[in-house]
Amino acid sequence: MATPKGNLTLRIILPVLIGLAVVAWLFHDDFNARVWQSLTFDRRAIAALAAAVVFMAGRDFGLSWRFRTITDGQLSWRRTFRVDIMCAFTSAITPSAVGGSALAVFYLNREGVSVGRATTLTLTTLLLDELFFVVFCPLLFVLLPSEALFGSGGNDLFLDSVQIAFWLVYSGIVAYTVLLFCGILLWPHKVERLLNRIFDLRPLRRWSNSVAQTGHNIVETSAWVRSCSARWWLNVFGATVVSWFSRYLVVNALFWGFVPAASGLLVFGRQFVVWVLLMISPTPGGSGVSEWLFTTYYGDLIGSAGAALVLAMFWRLLSYYVYLVAGVILLPSYFGKKKKKNHE
Repeated sequence: MATPKGNLTLRIILPVLIGLAVVAWLFHDDFNARVWQSLTFDRRAIAALAAAVVFMAGRDFGLSWRFRTITDGQLSWRRTFRVDIMCAFTSAITPSAVGGSALAVFYLNREGVSVGRATTLTLTTLLLDELFFVVFCPLLFVLLPSEALFGSGGNDLFLDSVQIAFWLVYSGIVAYTVLLFCGILLWPHKVERLLNRIFDLRPLRRWSNSVAQTGHNIVETSAWVRSCSARWWLNVFGATVVSWFSRYLVVNALFWGFVPAASGLLVFGRQFVVWVLLMISPTPGGSGVSEWLFTTYYGDLIGSAGAALVLAMFWRLLSYYVYLVAGVILLPSYFGKKKKKNHE
């Protein structure tokens, strides 16, 4: 029987193996020596890689800022940064549909936040992330035509599939956001009663206890966030925008350095599509799926499948593998030590 430590080691190694296997498969078909000749590692390219690192730091700053704001300064910048890194680590070793928020309650609690309050904060951050996608999708299609975002379609099965999958996932995001919005901001008690009635049905009764607890958490979250000021909402949503925009701009920086002729707005817009699709990735942290999707989806802007794969590797190194390593380093501070008190 596998030990918890063995299971964790497997969870860390598995996504790495999946990602490397897909990269090897793509390299086998699309890579040759001419790929490196098509990529110029000059001062511009080096500056672009440095900018990509800065943007990833912006992603962490945005999320740390949000954690610090929603905890009303209870956690220091150092502790909110730890929570951010561990949430990213959890996302890296679990399927994308689970995400880092699954253990956010645990990480906040280990930093001295009570379980009830940590649950409330986690639900709030979840609403903010979903709200970001709902708000910015219409703006994106105002700025960019769908033909540019998804390609011309036609007989291209991949592009058609991307478009269909995007709208299906986005519809699910909208429905989930409406549920959270109504539960947290409009009618918390009604949503709680509705959830309890639905999961009181015989086929769903096995989940009734956990859903009842979720409904209770929604009511408690509502009581708290409805008392927050407009300035507070501007801060937390602003931090959310900073974190997501910074994440997207990593790819913009890479294109600026290696494919400067590509439209920056289009590169940015396609990142929106990529991250929506990765929400349903069945692999840990989107391993394999991310590399393949990036290479295929951005291939028309880069012109070379091999060059696209190299940029995909840079992207994943900065946005994924860094968090695997950082999470492993921080892991003992959460599982090997006592829980933090409410002060430093």
